[in-house]
Amino acid sequence: MQTMETRYTHSPKDIEHYSTEQLRNEFLVEKVFVPGEITLTYTHNDRMIFGGVTPTESELEIRLDKELGVDYFLERRELGVINIGGPGFIEIDGKKEEMKKQDGYYIGKETRHVIFSSTDSKNPAKFYLSSAPAHHKYPNVKINIDQIKPMETGEGLTLNQRKIYQYIHPNICESCQLQMGYTILEPGSAWNTMPCHTHERRMEAYVYFDYTNEETKVFHMMGKPDETKHLVVGNEQAVISPSWSIHSGVGTSNYSFIWAMCGENITYTDMDMVTMNDLK
Repeated sequence: MQTMETRYTHSPKDIEHYSTEQLRNEFLVEKVFVPGEITLTYTHNDRMIFGGVTPTESELEIRLDKELGVDYFLERRELGVINIGGPGFIEIDGKKEEMKKQDGYYIGKETRHVIFSSTDSKNPAKFYLSSAPAHHKYPNVKINIDQIKPMETGEGLTLNQRKIYQYIHPNICESCQLQMGYTILEPGSAWNTMPCHTHERRMEAYVYFDYTNEETKVFHMMGKPDETKHLVVGNEQAVISPSWSIHSGVGTSNYSFIWAMCGENITYTDMDMVTMNDLK
């Protein structure tokens, strides 16, 4: 089974008087991984598609043609995939490869078939993916977390010691506009991306996961820097972040998250920093 929900864009003015329920309905995706299903969200923010593929007994393949006005899903798109679940496989135009937890893949446009499967249906793979429009075909590249030298940033005193693994990034592979990475907070740390920033030229989506227990929650900060709001995010839930919004979070324990960006450019450092004194 495959579903795809559409989310529309908003002006910062739109959310000034949103209730908690309205804010969650527009920016939070509560179900990303559903056993045996493909669950996608199409956001009009830079037309990113993101979501989860959770194969159990049967293989799963994303099929989008009429919805995108094309003959097949990646005719005019590129795709990033990271497995955050049990071991599985990805088959790309007939080439099948093992995908253990934390393995990723960049898949270029004009790839006709991407098929997902799990090694054990009782411990299924959980393929998180993001896709953006693409103008050029770049080579498909498998990416293992062990191949990446992480950016180690933050410190224990400010509760934000973390490792940032850049999967789809010019240092690792070529892409048109998609960037994707995996951030792991150290035990005892709770904050990500604080001090925070915006990037007017790119949108971003986060999926939070690997919570320490069922009681763990992340408070995701969003909104303009001078008018912040928050979403309470559960394990394996995702957040859409428009270009004008900050995107930062603090958890009741440490956690991991995958970030994906697309938009005007692929310069990771192209961001507008916000000082702590300017936050409200």
